[in-house]
Formats: sequence, structure tokens, C-alpha cells
Amino acid sequence: MSVTPILEPAAAYALWAANYPAHAHNPVMRAEERALLGLIPDRLEGRAVLDAGCGSGRYMLHALHRGASHVTGVDLAPAMLERAAAELASWQGRAAVELKQGQLPQLPLPDAAVDLTICGLVIGHVRQLAPALAELRRVTRPGGSILISDVHPTGHALGWLRDFKADGRRYAVEHTPHLYSHWHAACVALGLSIERVVEPMLDPADIPTGAHFDPVALDVPVALVFRLRRLSKPEGAI
Repeated sequence: MSVTPILEPAAAYALWAANYPAHAHNPVMRAEERALLGLIPDRLEGRAVLDAGCGSGRYMLHALHRGASHVTGVDLAPAMLERAAAELASWQGRAAVELKQGQLPQLPLPDAAVDLTICGLVIGHVRQLAPALAELRRVTRPGGSILISDVHPTGHALGWLRDFKADGRRYAVEHTPHLYSHWHAACVALGLSIERVVEPMLDPADIPTGAHFDPVALDVPVALVFRLRRLSKPEGAI
């Protein structure tokens, strides 16, 4: 049995970018996206939105379709930013759209730059949760929302990989599970209020006929989705 190489995010997404569409393209992503979109306001007119770890731009597109006036995407991989630029080309002149290379926890944005921050299925690529959350908080205005999703820690415990194929070979992206206790402790320390937590399950209708997958996946949550609010100061501060 061959062993799947596990790559650091920069190397993985450089390989994956050529085949990475700007929409949820597997059952886990569809479950995650349904949950996260349910936490985004239906109308975003006048709002500045950041997609941290934007990939090929799927959440940027959702924000634009909901009327966001200014959307910024940040990603580690230049190849992913090229994909996003192609997907977003039709929006030029209709809304302010920016793409920047960067990564957590060093986002290339000033303090309190956006009203809404989205970080979809990215934070598991960061080994330390608190510094990443601190950076997402920094760029979000006081009172603003931060929507974050990750693969559920249960999947990691069951041995699931964030895998993909490139040039006919299977690879996986390095991923660190962050438990709810880690999220709670970091949010309390940083002045982030946990407003909603969603643990979506797979929809059997999303599973392709004949697909090979762990049947346990239908019985456990596959993603962990948070809506956080940036408070003016950490809880307990005077």
C-alpha cells in the first residue's frame, strides 16, 4: 500500500491550484459551505469583506453576490490567486476587488480594515490557533463578525486526510486539529465572543454513486463552523 505524501500548504496548493474550482467541490465542502453561508447576512451592501485564505475565490464570489462593496482576498499561494483573479475578472468595475499574497498570522491589511472576515477551511493549516485568531481579530473592526470553518476534529481522529490528486498522484495537505476547548480559551483571551457554533453533517445526496468513503462519515459532523464577534476589549478587562 502506497503512503500518501503530506505536504505543507504552500507546496500542496501550488500543485492543487490548476484543478481547484471556485465552488464547493466535494461533500465535506458542500456541508461546510451550507453552514457558513447560513451565518452570513443576506445583504452586504456598504460592507468591506475579507476572505482570509481565499483560494480560488469562492467566498469572495458569495460576498459579491450578496452586494459587498469592497472584497479583499488573501492567499498564501500565487497560483491560487491567479485562479481567483480569473474567476473574479467579471466583477472589475462593479465592485472594489483586491487580491493580496499573504498568510495567517501576518495578513497584509491595516487594523480594523473590514466589517466581515471569512476564513473557510484554512485555520487547520496553521499549527497555533491563538495567533491566527488574533490576526483575524486585528483586521476586523470592533463589533464586526468573523466567520471561520475547519474540518471537524472528529475527522482527524478517524484518520481522514485533506487529500487531492495532481498529475495522477494522490497528495494530502498538512492539517492540525483545533479542539473546541482551544477555540474557547483563545476567544476569551482575545475578546472574541462565540455567537454561533455549527457542526454540519454530510448530505447523502452529495455522495457520488460508487464513491469510496468511510461510512462513519454519515454519522459524525464533518466541519466546525464559528460566528465570532469582535468585542471592544477582552472579556474581564477593565
